[in-house]
Amino acid sequence: MASYVLLLKEYEDDETVVYKFGPNEEIMGKIELNKVTRKFSELESLPEHLSTRFYFNRAAQRLAVCLVREDCIFPEKTTFES
Repeated sequence: MASYVLLLKEYEDDETVVYKFGPNEEIMGKIELNKVTRKFSELESLPEHLSTRFYFNRAAQRLAVCLVREDCIFPEKTTFES
């Protein structure tokens, strides 16, 4: 089964980055990554009829790649696709 999560950057400073995430631009939650502690937080959930944990985990996975493999480069728009 294919997975797709859209991530749109909302805010970034030296310590944190915040993205909206979800299946499309109309239905989105918010995720925050603390670059110092490397911890993720869900700031806003997706609507109840969607699996927030499914989308959150994939958004976190994509941001972890940005943090570790891509030398803390967080693009304005990115996706998780599998």
